[in-house]
Amino acid sequence: MSDSSSKQIHQGRNIKRFREMLGIKQEALAYELGEDWSQKKISLLEQKEEIEASLLSQIAEVLKLPVEAFQNFDEEQAVNIISNTFHHTQGIVNYNPTFQNNPIDKIIELHEEKISLYERMLKEKEEMMQRLEKLIGK
Repeated sequence: MSDSSSKQIHQGRNIKRFREMLGIKQEALAYELGEDWSQKKISLLEQKEEIEASLLSQIAEVLKLPVEAFQNFDEEQAVNIISNTFHHTQGIVNYNPTFQNNPIDKIIELHEEKISLYERMLKEKEEMMQRLEKLIGK
């Protein structure tokens, strides 16, 4: 007898899923979390079923997602909801969808902001390297 309400949500796997959806590498997440973090530590974290609330909160802040995304997301349940919704709404498809307040649009927007930030950081690093090369006379 399987009771889906007692099914444990794997928070580490959810962190991995959302991190990958945002196109963020483990190294980048480790960098954002601070010097105590490394790619290996992120990898180990993503294998943990349950993660301390304070750490989940920190990761949520870095990824700009609600903590509940990691605590409540159940892929199997999401697939069931989508397949049931699709099955029950065939013939009532909205061919003029509006995407206001669409969470996926928000995730894409945040991802683009993060890419822009990384590009600015790389440009600043390159400029700093050029200045240093001039100073040391290369």
